[in-house]
Amino acid sequence: MAHLEKRRWEGEVAGPTRRDRRPCDYAAYLPDTLAGRLFVIDGDVAADITDAETALVRLDMTAATLADTEALARLLLRAECVASSRIEGLEVGGRRLLRADAARQLGEDPRDVTAAEVLGNVDAMVWGVGTVEPDGLITVETLLEVHRRLLAGTRLEEHGGRIRDVQNWIGGSAHNPCSAEFVPPPPEAVAGLLDDLVTFCNDDSLPALAQAAVAHAQFETVHPFVDGNGRTGRVLFHLVMRRRGVGLRVLAPVSLVLATWSRDYVGGLMGTRYVGASDSAEAHAGINRWVALFASACHRAVEDTRRFEERVRALQESWHERVGPVRRDSAVRLLIGALPAAPVLTTATASALIGRSFQAAGQAVDQLMDAGVLAQITVGRRNRAFEAPELIETFTALERQLASPEGDTRISGPARRVPQRRG
Repeated sequence: MAHLEKRRWEGEVAGPTRRDRRPCDYAAYLPDTLAGRLFVIDGDVAADITDAETALVRLDMTAATLADTEALARLLLRAECVASSRIEGLEVGGRRLLRADAARQLGEDPRDVTAAEVLGNVDAMVWGVGTVEPDGLITVETLLEVHRRLLAGTRLEEHGGRIRDVQNWIGGSAHNPCSAEFVPPPPEAVAGLLDDLVTFCNDDSLPALAQAAVAHAQFETVHPFVDGNGRTGRVLFHLVMRRRGVGLRVLAPVSLVLATWSRDYVGGLMGTRYVGASDSAEAHAGINRWVALFASACHRAVEDTRRFEERVRALQESWHERVGPVRRDSAVRLLIGALPAAPVLTTATASALIGRSFQAAGQAVDQLMDAGVLAQITVGRRNRAFEAPELIETFTALERQLASPEGDTRISGPARRVPQRRG
């Protein structure tokens, strides 16, 4: 039975004021376990789940550009990680992130702490979706490795992949949990709750989207790490969906929507933290509201992704027209197809992307520069690189669109900070 456990804070963390250092009472939340629990999904929510899952599967099957080149899939995965990080307060635009990534590929320190943290999120997501196979297993070790990769190279690297052994909390003072908005389970309960969570993740009793949404909520409630819980939990959502065979090739940027609906997102999480029996009216209502929110976010992400895919396809067609007639297997044609995977690149990365020699890739880059598709920039200290400004602006338009509550910035402006359009 979910309950609050009264605890005493003895001033373990030194604070700047007497009040911060004063002992106090607080209540840690102990959630119900998930494995074997009966969930009842309301009829309208079940219909929303079916519609959202159908949309995700259809996107995976019919998005021709995504399926043919995997390039847009990589760009959308990057978008999901940017948005997931933004929910945690890490603000970085797509262009800035791409340039930092290009510098990193050249062996340089990007010198951008925020971008480096978001790149860690990208690395963690890439590893996760590449590791969990349909009908495979999600383990505690899977989550620990995702978290380790997430924090690699950051100031909190020493905590990466380690279950917390201290009490954490959300809101209130940074020095004690006395006025916190929410206090997760005490550290001694975390390992058992994680074992239960992965057991639930490897069951197939619920629809995939409902299972992924509930797993994410439980992970955020347990809050098993010192930092990076939100980003790891949103990776877990996609891992559960992938394990269930939904979204195998295309990762819809659900977090871009949730970042826009941040108040509903936080409120929905709190609504799943009932006190009492798991079959109570409060527990039932909280879970159904939460699952319905995720179904709506998925559906919105799919619709906007479709429009984005169409825009990128049209953009690539215009590039082909500007370059003029070339062989189907020419390096320049291959590079046009691969650009969505790397809107900022060097000649070396272009060569690796298309599987052609450095010289052939360089000639293709020159052709695309002459056609106005690529523009030369500098990344790192003095490294020459190239970016596709129209593609980056198209991605910026997608992020702005997903930040609009109405899905159209001409009707309703972005509800959160987003990159500005250029020109």
